[in-house]
Amino acid sequence: MNVQRFAAFSDGDTGGNPAGVVLCDRLPPAELMQQVAAEVGYSETAFAAPSGDGWRVRYFAPQVEIPFCGHATIALGAALAQENGEGVFPLQLNDSAITVEGRRTGPVMSAALQSPPTRNAPASADRVAEAQALFALSASDLDPRIPPAIANAGANHLILALRRRERLSQMAYDLESGRAFMAAAALATVSLIVAETVQLFHARNAFAVGGVYEDPATGAAAAALGGYLRDLAWPHDGAIDIIQGEDMGMRSLLHAQIPPEPGSSIRVSGTVRRL
Repeated sequence: MNVQRFAAFSDGDTGGNPAGVVLCDRLPPAELMQQVAAEVGYSETAFAAPSGDGWRVRYFAPQVEIPFCGHATIALGAALAQENGEGVFPLQLNDSAITVEGRRTGPVMSAALQSPPTRNAPASADRVAEAQALFALSASDLDPRIPPAIANAGANHLILALRRRERLSQMAYDLESGRAFMAAAALATVSLIVAETVQLFHARNAFAVGGVYEDPATGAAAAALGGYLRDLAWPHDGAIDIIQGEDMGMRSLLHAQIPPEPGSSIRVSGTVRRL
């Protein structure tokens, strides 16, 4: 099985989140895809096979299947553009249908995904208290302008906005406790964010449920955040930029375009480098 390796949402020739991509004639059994993802060891590996006029796609973390993964979709877009030429590729996921656009300008690869529809709900007081205990956060650490929420753009993410960038850099938690918390709450990640401006955010994403301490770039969480900010009437002016992975030494850049229609898809884009 040929596994291609890319870093999605890269910062030029550095950074980005590594993802595996497997293009095949027919998707292998789930057990085999799970085994391959564990052997690859990246936070996600995308498996794609032709289906109708598009591609059937499934995503596997080292320990669990994920319904949607943004950075692996961006990596997939680059792989499809290399194999089939530039264009927009329809993708059928387990629970939704999306698209990814793959482009190449000279040596630079880029891709843009259209997320599944978005939705969100306030996080319960009990869930917030559990998260605060997990990450050793106090109520005074939280930014009241962006209340804690469960945001979804294909998968659930707990959004916790912090007041200070310094507090974000101190993110730490116990992996096993985090895995139990996220599994019980049906969360893909816990997304800690700081608003530097109304359009520039810093983020760190804990992904313990997938067996990964932290993701350097999380496109699905970026889409979920975009949908939440729209519903919150945050003054985003149609787009936000997210810097992620800086504290890991893997600076990653994500751009999310936010249309005004409630619940509509978020376009998340970035550059891609081959590993």
